[in-house]
Amino acid sequence: MNARRFLPAMAAAVALALALFAPGTARADWPDRAIKWVVPFGPGGANDLIARAAAEAVSKRLGQPVVIENKPGAGAIIGADYVAKAKPDGYTWLIGAAGVVTNSMIRTDMPYADNDLVPVGMIAVAPSVIAVHPSVPVSNLKELIAWSKTQAGGVNWATAGGGSTPHFVAEMLREAGVNITIIPYKSGAEGVTAVIANNVPATSEASIIVLPQVKGGKLKAIATTYSKRISAYDTLPTAKEQGYPGVDIGHWAGLFAPKGTPPAIVERMSKELEAAVRSTDFRDKMVPSGIEPEPGTTANFVAFITAERERLGRLARKANMQADK
Repeated sequence: MNARRFLPAMAAAVALALALFAPGTARADWPDRAIKWVVPFGPGGANDLIARAAAEAVSKRLGQPVVIENKPGAGAIIGADYVAKAKPDGYTWLIGAAGVVTNSMIRTDMPYADNDLVPVGMIAVAPSVIAVHPSVPVSNLKELIAWSKTQAGGVNWATAGGGSTPHFVAEMLREAGVNITIIPYKSGAEGVTAVIANNVPATSEASIIVLPQVKGGKLKAIATTYSKRISAYDTLPTAKEQGYPGVDIGHWAGLFAPKGTPPAIVERMSKELEAAVRSTDFRDKMVPSGIEPEPGTTANFVAFITAERERLGRLARKANMQADK
């Protein structure tokens, strides 16, 4: 080949190779190895269980392993920060929860920006259940409001710390008329244990944690804050059905990618995730434990995140929520 023709051809080939393998550029053969989903909580909780069931279903569709890696700590910030700073090549993703939305509302020391994590798709929701000790003389939210006004200082309410989902439920109930004194614990499980021991009369937590205790007679459920009744416990009315539509939040799990992940890869993962979550197999694994599949498009998830930032941000500012020291 003539040198004058060879050199431009070689330069073009090198440029193409660099483009194909550059960070943030989609490769036609993605995925060609195992994918990692980071769960920012320890094993065994709702987020972890949802992640593992979805990972198994998505793995089958992609033809590559989807491996769960637990990175708990700092209110889910450690795991989220790890993904936010990961190479955006389609092999590292986050199973995010409400903290992805709320942490920046209550912290001034965030190690990453909100837009460093790109919403991909919702997976499922473990509905929040408002529960009291069986000795508490209430069976619905109206009775809780009335009873709270007879208690000096109001009803003591266990949370999983500042800015946690139980904390947001407490602020929603406060707006509904409940007189509440917040008692922070280190985790939702500790808060539930405190109510079972009757150290605190009331709390809210994910269905997967609360419902077994309700069915065992250790707690009394008075409402779910989910948008509809829980499939596995459909005798429990929603807060909206009881006349309190503002008491609305769930323990959701959704998939996020590092900013810069190629749009083609995000779109492929979104489609495979939605199909997996819509499957009968995924539903059969989730629903009996009180978890509700929530399939949808990336656009649906982006709209949800945007609305939650606005709605919960208002509550956080009004309550002057701050992260625990």
